[in-house]
Amino acid sequence: MTENTIIKAKPQKVWEYFTQISGIPRGSGQEEKISDYLVRFAQENGLTYKQDEYLNVWIKREASANKKDHPGVILQGHMDMVWEKNSDVDFDFDNQPIALVQEGDFIRAEGTTLGADNGIGMAFILALLTEEEDDLPQIEGVITSDEERGLAGALHFDGSLLEGRYFINIDSEDDKEILTSCAGGIRINHRLHFRREKLKDSGFRQASIAVAGLKGGHSGMDIDKNRANANVVAARTLQRIFNEMEGMLIDFTGGAKDNAIPREAKITFAYDGTEKENMERIVKDMEHAVRKEYLTGEENIRFTLSHQGTVVGPVIPREESEAVVEAILVLPNGIQKRQSARVGDIISSVNIGVVQTEEDKAAIDCAARSSLLSAKEEIMEKNRILSKRLNTKMEFTGEYPGWAYEPESPLREKAVEIYRNLFSRDPEIVGVHAGVECGIFKEKKTDLDMISVGPNIIDVHSPDEKLSISSTQKMYGFMVELLKKL
Repeated sequence: MTENTIIKAKPQKVWEYFTQISGIPRGSGQEEKISDYLVRFAQENGLTYKQDEYLNVWIKREASANKKDHPGVILQGHMDMVWEKNSDVDFDFDNQPIALVQEGDFIRAEGTTLGADNGIGMAFILALLTEEEDDLPQIEGVITSDEERGLAGALHFDGSLLEGRYFINIDSEDDKEILTSCAGGIRINHRLHFRREKLKDSGFRQASIAVAGLKGGHSGMDIDKNRANANVVAARTLQRIFNEMEGMLIDFTGGAKDNAIPREAKITFAYDGTEKENMERIVKDMEHAVRKEYLTGEENIRFTLSHQGTVVGPVIPREESEAVVEAILVLPNGIQKRQSARVGDIISSVNIGVVQTEEDKAAIDCAARSSLLSAKEEIMEKNRILSKRLNTKMEFTGEYPGWAYEPESPLREKAVEIYRNLFSRDPEIVGVHAGVECGIFKEKKTDLDMISVGPNIIDVHSPDEKLSISSTQKMYGFMVELLKKL
């Protein structure tokens, strides 16, 4: 299957909705079409709904006759997706539908992100709101906007709309797990201002280095997988060149989203033309060094050097060029604090997700995460200090709370019981070093009893993203049974 035809698998209704959703452009900040689609869905099915000014959509299905006195359930997910593609792929996210490709048990896209994060969560919610099973409690579907850039839709959602007692977020990515806590986070944005100048020395030449082939991934879920950050790798390479010869930065472009580990970066720079062989040696040495540093997991990393002859256009002066590179190298990146070496014990991390030079400034956008307030404050303080030393203009944006584990949770206990009965094993009860919207909703309605679940999705926020068909079937069956038994 190489187009958006309905996948011939169960549950059919889920795949119908997922196919429709995949045909609608829905990048963060561009959710008008998908939000209106959700409104039409509610209207066509005779369901109560509200769409707010932030494009969040709330939809309610009344309880079955025999469940009128049972606590209601809130099903929650987000409508936006991360737009990422391989550099050699020609794709217009604004206008083209995601082309679904089936390979065995998996659905993927052609060189782009799939959007199963969180398109499959949306599909679950719509299918459950129209589920033919006549033994269900009241269901509220809450689908938020702009989650991937800082959970903005959830932060602005009117909590007074919520009626249910139980809250199930469908934005997890491992069907062996029930998520019961998550990290909070904050965006950290640095800006370095400069004035470009024209080169007077005709002895300089222009070149570009493209760093590509990295795995990238989710800056929370994959931060512990020892994956290289393309922005940092490119900055290290340019620093080596600056250390050994005269040179100036012209352009630095790396990463697409601050919450995705950057897979590709490209630097364009001017260098002393007499140092061509030396510069080429540095690039080869750096590629070799980085490959050795990431012997497992980054076997496809590659450096591509291209010569462009005479320098075209103005350059960033040497001092300011060095300042941009040094900022990328000294700002916190990667795991910052952990309780132990075990997977899942990360306390705090930072991802230098996007670097972009413009006419008069360089933008460095980072996503920080932490399960402890004190560790998040430590990251913020380090950035304040470094901002002063680096002379950047810095702001913190998109702060959102974590979600703490609750010792008592009837919803969690019932979910474990249903899971055990269906699959003859207990689910893993986990916390995650990523941001889900549960903490925000918990602050809006403090008596909510919460869990997060979902089918298997691999390599989200990257063009390698894929969704398991069998896991989707498994988890939808689990959700129907859980709703019947609550």
